[in-house]
Amino acid sequence: MDREFANDISMVNAIDVVPSILEVICQATGMGYAAVARVTEDRWIACGVRDEINFGLEPGGELPIETTICHEIRAHRNPVLIDDVDCDPQYRDHHTPKTYRLKSYISVPIILSDDSFFGTLCAISPEPAEVSKPEILGMFTLFAQMIGYHIEASQSLVESKTALLTEQETSALREQFIAVLGHDLRNPLAGIKGGMRMLGAEELSDRGKAVLDMVDATIDRMSGLIDNVMDFARGRLGGGITLDPSLKRIDATVQQVADELRLTYPDREIVLDLKLETDLHADHDRLGQLFSNLLGNALMHGDPDQPIHAVLGRDGDHLTFETSNFGEPIPAKAMESLFSPFERGEARSSLQGLGLGLYISSQIAQAHEGELTAKSEGRETTFTFRMPIVRKQL
Repeated sequence: MDREFANDISMVNAIDVVPSILEVICQATGMGYAAVARVTEDRWIACGVRDEINFGLEPGGELPIETTICHEIRAHRNPVLIDDVDCDPQYRDHHTPKTYRLKSYISVPIILSDDSFFGTLCAISPEPAEVSKPEILGMFTLFAQMIGYHIEASQSLVESKTALLTEQETSALREQFIAVLGHDLRNPLAGIKGGMRMLGAEELSDRGKAVLDMVDATIDRMSGLIDNVMDFARGRLGGGITLDPSLKRIDATVQQVADELRLTYPDREIVLDLKLETDLHADHDRLGQLFSNLLGNALMHGDPDQPIHAVLGRDGDHLTFETSNFGEPIPAKAMESLFSPFERGEARSSLQGLGLGLYISSQIAQAHEGELTAKSEGRETTFTFRMPIVRKQL
């Protein structure tokens, strides 16, 4: 049997009230066989059964759909009630009573809330029975509605369990992906870094030392790109940037980032103005990453003959960090998607590299309940980060 129908049979048999409903039907009508049937366009399958007349159709048993009246009920969606087929002008010559030697018959559709047709609640007997009474029809209708309610509840539970399993599998796959990504990208880079250290201990010409410094700077750059890719993968696959807050001096965090960049860009001038000297409860590693991205962006895209300015300050109950550089302005079209991943706007030299760094910086800002904005007017481009000094959620 198809899995779909096997699941339907199991679902109906798992509904505790179905045996009681079928027993009440047989007692109230005097009919010896009652069933919950799954009826589709081409299948009739018994799901729940009470058989007191040895009709012989157990749960999972199937009748040819064209031999049943339920096939017609599926089309018109109305109940069918027959007290005595011999006295019924509509059904006395019908093939179904003749095929199964029935005298009385009742069947009510089970229709779910989304208007889909599940099947029928039906009863049969080889003897006449008074089933056309309003109270009998009302009972069947109520029972059919109850069964439909339980079917929908069971389907919702199955869907919820499936969704939970899918999420668990996705979570495991996500962690594996991030782990493999970090391992496969970082290990070769670490090998190169180790080899460069070994070469650095050798006697080298001035040209060799220059090449070594260049490769070393490239490795650092690649390491930063890997960090960005890893953060992007965690953010998109893992639900956002996670924080590990601690209480530290925020001006010390900014100072450390600026000192590191001065070593990387010894020919560039970074003018740092620390107007806020206070402890801040935040993820200082993440904030350092944000500060480094903003300063690095300014160094990369600013005029190399002009200094980079950075100001750490306070605006009311908010911390502010602002970087500014002079150079070619960012086009208005690029500004619209500046903090989107892999968006660089127009292909211009002044915008090369505006990819994951600014996106991740904006995610770090949001994780700290802050925001990151940018403006580019004339030849000056300014990025501003704001966050509450006292956060609502720590």
